Amino acid sequence: MQQITWPFIALALMTAACDNGGTVRITSTSSSDDSGRVLKVVDALQCPQTQGVLTRKGSAQADGSCVYSGPRGAEVTLHLVRLDGRSSQDALKVFENRLTAALPAAMAEVKAAEDRSRAETARADAESARADAEAARADAEADRTSAGDSAHVSAPGVRIDAQGDKANVRLPGMHIEADGDRANIRIGGLTIRADDKSSQVNIASDDEGVTINAADGAARIRTNTRGESVRATFLLTTDQPSDEGWRVVGYEARGPSGGPIIVATVRGKDRNENRLFDAAKALVTLNVGD
Repeated sequence: MQQITWPFIALALMTAACDNGGTVRITSTSSSDDSGRVLKVVDALQCPQTQGVLTRKGSAQADGSCVYSGPRGAEVTLHLVRLDGRSSQDALKVFENRLTAALPAAMAEVKAAEDRSRAETARADAESARADAEAARADAEADRTSAGDSAHVSAPGVRIDAQGDKANVRLPGMHIEADGDRANIRIGGLTIRADDKSSQVNIASDDEGVTINAADGAARIRTNTRGESVRATFLLTTDQPSDEGWRVVGYEARGPSGGPIIVATVRGKDRNENRLFDAAKALVTLNVGD
């Protein structure tokens, strides 16, 4: 799958949230295996003087980390993290908590959007249950009128079956199932599940898992590639800077599943920090591999 620029997606989703009632939630899962891409086990960090838009500040810190400065006061810190029996998720949660503390208003906005999404999903499920009951009672009538409300098309490589607000479309490389406000779309290795009532879209690809939650002015993004190694990204971005001027925080993390893992934490003051995150990722790659 083509590499996604997370800050750009976050900003796009914030715009989408404004146009869709203030809440957008996108969740993706992955089942691919990256066992063929072996990451190195390292005991010490490589911290070059410069990397992309970053410049190292002095020598390594007392804890072995390296601190870099970037455009407009951006900060990137490179860490070597030994798991010592912990899961990588537990180790990365510490960094996530530390980073989100720099953008408390954005985090509160994202959590409020999640709460609204859960409430909308619950209401949609209740409506769906009532609709199913009504549909069951109306089966006989639907059968009598289906001739006028249905369509069936069959041709080489194409099949379309539609009845009322339900449709099943099969085309080369594409399959669409629609039922009222809900739709499932599969295009090649990409699956999209949409539910208009809950303002939720689920995207599943064959390459990596992506979870995106966006509200009017903030977005949180997590990625995680399945397999024998740790490959994770976290990003929280907002259109309203914190008191310190931060607009985006996050990390890039990689390493063997048993550790140590390399984590580059990022704090930036521009909403679009693609160059900053690219440089942070390059530092991680330099140390542990791709």
